[in-house]
Amino acid sequence: MESPVFEEIDPEGDCDCPGCRLRRRTPSPSRHFPNSVGGARTAARHVAVVAAAASAALGAGHAVPAAAATHAAERPGAPAADEPDTPQGDKTPLHGPAGRPSPQSVPKPGMITRAEIINRAKTWVAAKVPYSMTAYWPDGYRQDCSGFVSMAWKLAGNEWTGSLDQYSDRITKEELRPGDILLFHNPANPEKGSHVVIFGGWTDYTHTSYVAYESTRPYARKQTTPYAYWANSDRYVPYRYKGVAEDEPGAVDPVNAKPEAPAKPQPPAAPEQTPFPGAAAFGPGANNKYVTQLGRMLIDRGAGRFYTSGPGPVWTDADRRATQAFQLAQGWTGAAADGLPGPGTWNLLVTGQGKNIPATGAAGPPASPSTRAPAYPGRAVFRPGAHSPSVTLLGRQLTKKGFGRFYATGPGPRWGEADRRAVEAFQRTQGWRGGAADGYPGPETWRRLFM
Repeated sequence: MESPVFEEIDPEGDCDCPGCRLRRRTPSPSRHFPNSVGGARTAARHVAVVAAAASAALGAGHAVPAAAATHAAERPGAPAADEPDTPQGDKTPLHGPAGRPSPQSVPKPGMITRAEIINRAKTWVAAKVPYSMTAYWPDGYRQDCSGFVSMAWKLAGNEWTGSLDQYSDRITKEELRPGDILLFHNPANPEKGSHVVIFGGWTDYTHTSYVAYESTRPYARKQTTPYAYWANSDRYVPYRYKGVAEDEPGAVDPVNAKPEAPAKPQPPAAPEQTPFPGAAAFGPGANNKYVTQLGRMLIDRGAGRFYTSGPGPVWTDADRRATQAFQLAQGWTGAAADGLPGPGTWNLLVTGQGKNIPATGAAGPPASPSTRAPAYPGRAVFRPGAHSPSVTLLGRQLTKKGFGRFYATGPGPRWGEADRRAVEAFQRTQGWRGGAADGYPGPETWRRLFM
């Protein structure tokens, strides 16, 4: 399953990315990028693209954002978060600051059809355009979420989450149609959660999930998404592009065609009644189709809030928490609600029986102060030869999570290969690969270990 992936972002003083290294060497307080437009370009802001539902949390307009941190460097293979850690690009012409400016004008009705918007979005999905806040695809659009929407809407330049509302009208959830967007712009802190997606249509009559087209790490994708989004659901607001061509009365929507006569609502199909595959199919290290099926059945029973992405074939803590919430909803306690599906849990899910997960609660017992994540000590603590109590704490938590097999003795305060291998194994159970599973814990690895 495509598990939620997160960029490992260090605190500014500990970060070793090129942006932070440059800032530490340069005493200038301006914190500008060197490749500026008309002088210096302010620190990049945060964004992503999502099409779906909305929230009244945002007003009709969007405030001008504060400058965002520059240390969120891109790393190949690093996972994406439900609240992206990458700053977003500024408003720029096509092909970037050096590109040829295009006149911006108020879009005229009928400039683009809904089918064309979706087809343009599909071209980036098919090409697996990599996510980037600084790179520009050959068509001239920036490869982040707001650049993706700018491309799909065929805007004259690259917009960002703080300006897309100027080209659209706010609508309601009931009015959403393919080609509209779901926009979350956080004016108080633009790099915290701001994102936008393209709405591709409801998945069924319940209007609880939809097809979203978005640009996010590692590349543009099309994915079934719970309404309004995986996280910050109540802050996504639906908007409609002012230049979209609306249908003539009686015309059929070419993207989301409906039957001529309204059909009676049908109950959702019963989950596939697959026999229980065995306990070995689930838990840390599991990677198979049954994990995906489990996640989908759990989402159907109310566990969508536990997944920031996916579900997919790699077992993650999201699967454990969702399973435990379902087990608790049945009134089970102790070992019967450990978050690992047994035959009883599986049979209730595949037959559609048992109680659904309530909208709140049933997410497992709250963490006690002793189990809350201690402050991340920084990357320097986890390097060959390093000696720190934090290394011991890390090793003990890894052992508690089921990764103690890598330790012949210990764990102890001196960082060693056993620690690195245990961390790498834990990172891989989160679905991370490449540089995101290098065996060296960053802030997100640390947070998840102590969840």
